[in-house]
Amino acid sequence: MKKELIQTKVLIIGSGIAGLSAAIELAENNIASVVITRSADINDSNTRRAQGGIIYKGENDSQQLLVKDIEAAGAGLCHHEAVDLLARKGAKYLQYLLLDKLKVVFDRNDKQLATCKEAAHSVDRIVHAKDATGTVIQQALSNAAINNPLITVIANHTAIDLITPDHHSTDKLTVYQRKTCVGAYVLDNESNKVKRIIAEHTIIASGGLGQIFLHTSNPKGSRGDGLAMANRAGARIINAEFVQFHPTTFYKKGADNFLISEAVRGAGAQLVDDKGIPFMHKYAAEWLDLAPRDVVSRSIFTEMTLNDGPCVYLDIKSQLPADEIIERFPTIYQYCLKFDVDITKQLIPVTPAAHYSCGGIWVDRVGKTDIEQLYAIGEVACTGLHGANRLASTSLLEGLVWGIESARHIVQTQSSVKSIDAQTIPCWHSKPDSQADEVLIQHDIQRIQSIMWNYVGVSRSPERLIRALRELRNLETDIEQFYRNNKVSDLLIGLRNTVRTSIIITLAAWSNKNSVGCHYREDG
Repeated sequence: MKKELIQTKVLIIGSGIAGLSAAIELAENNIASVVITRSADINDSNTRRAQGGIIYKGENDSQQLLVKDIEAAGAGLCHHEAVDLLARKGAKYLQYLLLDKLKVVFDRNDKQLATCKEAAHSVDRIVHAKDATGTVIQQALSNAAINNPLITVIANHTAIDLITPDHHSTDKLTVYQRKTCVGAYVLDNESNKVKRIIAEHTIIASGGLGQIFLHTSNPKGSRGDGLAMANRAGARIINAEFVQFHPTTFYKKGADNFLISEAVRGAGAQLVDDKGIPFMHKYAAEWLDLAPRDVVSRSIFTEMTLNDGPCVYLDIKSQLPADEIIERFPTIYQYCLKFDVDITKQLIPVTPAAHYSCGGIWVDRVGKTDIEQLYAIGEVACTGLHGANRLASTSLLEGLVWGIESARHIVQTQSSVKSIDAQTIPCWHSKPDSQADEVLIQHDIQRIQSIMWNYVGVSRSPERLIRALRELRNLETDIEQFYRNNKVSDLLIGLRNTVRTSIIITLAAWSNKNSVGCHYREDG
């Protein structure tokens, strides 16, 4: 789309399971939407990277048992209403959209869906497609969206800022109205032109923020864009200190921190030191290698410190036959083999990495934020489902449930929303033709990532947090000036959002003096 002004019923920022579930459900109710993604590929999302699976239902399972497991992992801070909603509607929505409508092909034992158990789950209730569950789900969703005439997918477009009339409108009397979102300014990364997308409803489904850390399992676009935009617009942010570090990502110089799924430990793999000796009995005698993720991450971090090593190891080779390893984990097997690690014969080098944000933009049971006509769903939102720590395989289901819930709420309330006159929203004011120096941008991003990894990572202390805040605030002052003096670009937008998101998380970590869930303070 080359038009400078685009008008639509619903703007959806993000193309993962949350955003596309919402778009498909809106289309089912004859409501058009525009879905934007900063990537050139609609499938480039955290959803695609999810390996292990998605919660469905298992034999001898119940809603009450699922509630108990989620709240146990959440360290007593889960919002019970959100947990109850997921437990009541999750399996029904999965059946409705993924199985019945999109025909997603999950693994089966004969005619029955195959289920497995992951960390901190009481029963086998996870459905999967080998170790590429997210890829299969993402592809089914994107195919459905691309082929639906009511869904317009625009790739290679980066949201810059949300449009709120009290801030942007030429009608200055809107300052007396309730804060409302009517769309977003969006950069076309091909033409380098900024567009106005005016919408009656806006849904932020932009995913996570792992890229603000030095080590992460997240894709390049997970830099906190949605969180930072919402914060600048005045939306409430909660639980930002709770960033979950996945304990096992592949470690080798020159390789990305590729996720080694929880399902590998679920299949019997043990964490061992460089001598091949298991160590989880020292830290979690009850759960061992299937302890909650924060416990496993800190245990690995402690072992790395004690042994002065850059990683520990996963041993699956002594637990399963080679052909079964390749059959169950083909993606992991092939990735490790690219870096000369044959997991059927060798130990897998692993290290913790930033994986999932349990906090985010405050939303209610249907994904509404405290800004009128603005919704947030998926990882960027905080429903309260995860509390202080996320239970394995809940994230895909949360995106699905709140995607459908937000869409249905929009359907129910659309008649009460007044359209805004697009002419009262000015075109983007272009900056000078000066292009920002990408070397400077990359240097600042790397500096922020190092600060966050070393001072606001797996283990935090008052001294580190104070240092982080001081350095990040100084950086943000310089970055904001840099942003205003140069032509906008995706990389510059990302830098601005990276530092803003980092400050949000660091302030939350400083404010919470108690160690709980995946927020661990050495003084708490």
